[in-house]
Amino acid sequence: MMTTATLALAQTVTLDAPGADEDLVTLLQDAALSRSLGSDEAADPPVPQDYVAAARADYRRLLTALYAAGYYGGTISIRVNGTEASGLAPLAAPDRIDTVAITVNPGPLFSFGQASVAPLAPGTDLPEGFATGEPALADTIRQAAGAARDTWRNQGYALVTVADQSIVARQTEDVLDASVTIAPGRQLTFGALRVVGNAAVRTDAITRIAGLPVGEIYSPDDLTQSARRLRETGAFDSVSLTEAEVAGPGDTLPITATIAESLPRRIGAGVEYSTVEGVRLNGYWMHRNIFGGAENLRFDATIAGLGGGTGGTDYSLGTSLRIPAIYGADTDLTGTAEIAREDEPDYLIDRFSAEVLATRRLSDALEVQAGIGLLTAREETALGRRNYTLLTAPLAATYDRRDSDTNAKRGYYIDAQATPFLSVDGGASGARAYLDGRIYYSAGATDRFTVAARGQVGSVIGADLTEAPADFLYYSGGSGSVRGQAYKSLGIDQTVDGITLKTGGASFAGVQLEARVGVTDAISVVGFYDYGYVARTETPLTDGASQDGVGLGVRYDTGIGPIRLDVGTPATGDEQFKSVEVYIGIGQAF
Repeated sequence: MMTTATLALAQTVTLDAPGADEDLVTLLQDAALSRSLGSDEAADPPVPQDYVAAARADYRRLLTALYAAGYYGGTISIRVNGTEASGLAPLAAPDRIDTVAITVNPGPLFSFGQASVAPLAPGTDLPEGFATGEPALADTIRQAAGAARDTWRNQGYALVTVADQSIVARQTEDVLDASVTIAPGRQLTFGALRVVGNAAVRTDAITRIAGLPVGEIYSPDDLTQSARRLRETGAFDSVSLTEAEVAGPGDTLPITATIAESLPRRIGAGVEYSTVEGVRLNGYWMHRNIFGGAENLRFDATIAGLGGGTGGTDYSLGTSLRIPAIYGADTDLTGTAEIAREDEPDYLIDRFSAEVLATRRLSDALEVQAGIGLLTAREETALGRRNYTLLTAPLAATYDRRDSDTNAKRGYYIDAQATPFLSVDGGASGARAYLDGRIYYSAGATDRFTVAARGQVGSVIGADLTEAPADFLYYSGGSGSVRGQAYKSLGIDQTVDGITLKTGGASFAGVQLEARVGVTDAISVVGFYDYGYVARTETPLTDGASQDGVGLGVRYDTGIGPIRLDVGTPATGDEQFKSVEVYIGIGQAF
């Protein structure tokens, strides 16, 4: 098969590979440096000397490509203006390059004769292709050696090496014999963690947060987890944990943590606008290392609802302090306090809340949270004004198997929350529960077609609709539940003492479905359907009402998350297709 490329200073560059299939030709094209000269990606126009240098380098590059594909008896000819490139002096390029002709005769495909790696650690899983009679791909040999080495490392043999390898091509039989000898060394345990590069964050705090299991058998996963814990504090620009090249006394492996600290203070602000909710202003100030142990202190202020149609102006002022590794490396303690006003069409609440929460990571995907809190509020509805004070016990569990938290294409996500509350002033007690589940599936080239589904269910137990805090109840409508319907437009109408008022429901069930189709690498279009049901009782989907919405959207991927534009309209009912709602944000809708 022959391919041709026209270059700036060369009339033609040809690559001829008789008998090669399309995959091998593509591999050779990618390997040939000569073909890339004069391309649109070239920073400067090439000169004749560049072509000669590229042609001389292509012998090794093309040979490597042949070996990678299992061809060990091939021949390569690269002729520049009819002269073999290997015979051209490096600095004796002709004044003009007219032709570069590359001819590759791949020869026969070799198969494995002997294929062995030894010794192997228990449980080693070698590549299926590393076996007698299989195509003798060079990458398969590397993968087999890598699998053997990784398994030894996972069992504590941190300094395992490839001691020897023998690769012999039997040309008359088209067979390749490959033998790799592994030297596992001794099983090691973690030695002490040495910390370098820190100035403001204490060494003992870094050691505690890393949680390296000193004295236990070495594991690459434990090393990765220690680095992750340090990065997640937000106190460091970079974290690198490196292993010593030789074992220490007592079969230990010293580890060095190289730290680059972040600037301790950070300030930020933002502005958002919605045709429904109006202008939202927010700002924060944060200290990443307030007491020298990577503790994070943060103050937040928000004003929302300016010029919106969802009630009056909302505000909040809050602070939080997070202390990492408070009880073991994977348990953080967070204290929060907030004063806020929430001015909604159906209620007005002024409240103060404070919580102390312990968060523990049980695995890479599973995180649980438990705590205690105090909530005191003044609430105004159509029934009048009331004050209440509650003791709360927030509980949560999150299981996250998504490939991205802002633009997921595969995986699933589950968030379960329960907040028991106890009135200390004679009011109603009960609990609020909520479950959010999401699943993603992608297909097509580069996963350009994605189907995403979300289900939500929630319930307030133990308090009726007039006794439960108004912001504990459930509504439907808006970007978080049913797009195309007005924000919190669906609730429950009820008559109390001759007064008809609208409240949230005691339970909610909702579904959101999206089909996302990539148009370019950065732009995709989305079709969606949302459904929400608000019920009078604490049992979802009973004694209530529903609404739904349908619409289209556009996403522009910025690399840190897509910019989202959705336009929705009611799908059924009296307002079917008569109004539209517009939503703009960062990240997918879910």
